[in-house]
Amino acid sequence: MDSFFSITANCLVRYHHINGKGDPIIFIHGLGCASSYEYPKVIASDNFGGKQAILIDLPGCGYSEKPKEYDYSLTNQAKVVIEMIKHLGLKNLFIYGHSMGGSISIEIADMLEDELLGLIVSEPNFHPGGGFFSRQICASSENDFVSSMCMKMVNRDKSPWAGTLAINSPWCTWRSAKDLLSGKDWLTLFLRNPVDKMVIFGNESLPDEDFNILFERGIQTKILPDCGHCMSWEKPHSLAEAISTFVDNITSKFYQIS
Repeated sequence: MDSFFSITANCLVRYHHINGKGDPIIFIHGLGCASSYEYPKVIASDNFGGKQAILIDLPGCGYSEKPKEYDYSLTNQAKVVIEMIKHLGLKNLFIYGHSMGGSISIEIADMLEDELLGLIVSEPNFHPGGGFFSRQICASSENDFVSSMCMKMVNRDKSPWAGTLAINSPWCTWRSAKDLLSGKDWLTLFLRNPVDKMVIFGNESLPDEDFNILFERGIQTKILPDCGHCMSWEKPHSLAEAISTFVDNITSKFYQIS
């Protein structure tokens, strides 16, 4: 596992850089998760086509350090990813983000210039107010969540999410959830960005008003069958195929023009 020191978060941030074909795809995880835990089955799938991938554990999550002084806002987490991109000297890349990671990815795309070839998000937070889990997390104060409620949530949850929630810093989880509740208009940021982009939903998450808006606006959309919000665990091979197909199409177009 590789690492770099983030000035934004004042800590070591760790990531897997998996060599492979083409330009790298950076994977951004959701609330309480870690890319090192969430995406190995996706990138190992034959449907992924052996592409180059970077799996970053954001500060406070997974194998990365967990400073108590950092605010864990989505905007600052996006800045950390920008730091990694500069650290690696990447010139052409794709971003994929899920849930909260989708919102962070939208902010990353807004900060990047010519480096970004394409943006893929799956069921991101498009609006302030958070989702079910972020609201549940922030029903407690930060002190109460850190001291007891986080582990109660871990013990109660029976999904793979409990594994990373248990090792992520509870102050990171609470502050990130709080920032999701405060939020911003990520949908407008997403729509106004001219980069090629795609939105992925699990069919069990539909109907969804944002999906309808995106479809009507002509944004490329993809519905994965037999899964809901946690598609990287429920249908990793289907997710791998959707990401790989999008990247192949954009790559072919970009290098023909170049």
